[in-house]
Amino acid sequence: MKITDWAALFVIIVAPILWLSGLRTEQLREVNRLETRYNAAMRTAVQDAAAVLNRNELQQFESGYGSAKWMRVDKEQALDTLLRSLYLNFGVADDPVGQQTLMGYIPAVIIIDYDGYYLYAADVDPSSDTSAYYWRDKRPYTYVDANGNSIAFTLDSQVTAYDAATERWVSGPQAEVKAETSIPLLQSEAQFDAVRRATIVRRIEEDLARTIHLHNLLIKHQGVNYTFTLPTIPQEEWNNTLDDVGILVFLQGIPVGDHDYNNYALGGGRLDQKPTLLGAVDPRTGLKYAYRESCTAAHRLGYRVEEIFAGERDAAESGYFPLDCRAIQP
Repeated sequence: MKITDWAALFVIIVAPILWLSGLRTEQLREVNRLETRYNAAMRTAVQDAAAVLNRNELQQFESGYGSAKWMRVDKEQALDTLLRSLYLNFGVADDPVGQQTLMGYIPAVIIIDYDGYYLYAADVDPSSDTSAYYWRDKRPYTYVDANGNSIAFTLDSQVTAYDAATERWVSGPQAEVKAETSIPLLQSEAQFDAVRRATIVRRIEEDLARTIHLHNLLIKHQGVNYTFTLPTIPQEEWNNTLDDVGILVFLQGIPVGDHDYNNYALGGGRLDQKPTLLGAVDPRTGLKYAYRESCTAAHRLGYRVEEIFAGERDAAESGYFPLDCRAIQP
């Protein structure tokens, strides 16, 4: 055979391979683009929802009453923000059918509260025998030991415990109530914290496993053959989340190339409290100064406190000069 014949044969054999390889590369590129888009949509939605968890209309519902981590979470507002963000990023903000389809890929939403958690998931509507999404009753973080002692945990050291030996209830910080009970778990701070975290995680994961199993049964009636499973969440992510109230959402089963998208997102609703800024007047000169409440040296100057501000900008707009606590002579 001539060299040109060999060349033609080579092209005939190699060209389909190169074409298929290029097609596969393009498919992988599209899969990566979609997964990146979905990941960003999940993170954005969870961050938006976590940011509104601690927005309350009344002062008595804010954190700081007995515990810096306690607050009344607004689960309805958080869920509405979460779904609105997801609908917008998935392009179904004005498409009720598309929204219903997207909801079919969300087996559960968890709101992690201070002393328990809320679960939002599909269940059978008794009135119509169809599936619909509902909030389940709040589930406490409860633990029972081998001796029959019962402990209700929170996101910090606050506990409510039943001492089976004395048949009475005690409540308060673990460091204080341990002397009032014979419950072994309350005697060791390290063991208490380890069991507390493990109990919260186990309660949520067990409930999620049952919920996702029910979701699999319900979703088959909508023609979805994907089997939803509980993904493994690293302990490090759990530890970071269990420090504050937060939200956990799953998104599974969306076709992406030759496989299905399966991911979750965790978001914390930490409320950062800024130190109080005092606005005071020097009675001798009439000048206004602003300084942190923690500045003990400024308290000795005899300034008359007249206002309280959330930040330096508010104080400056009211005519107060910043006072450098380090420059005050002891």
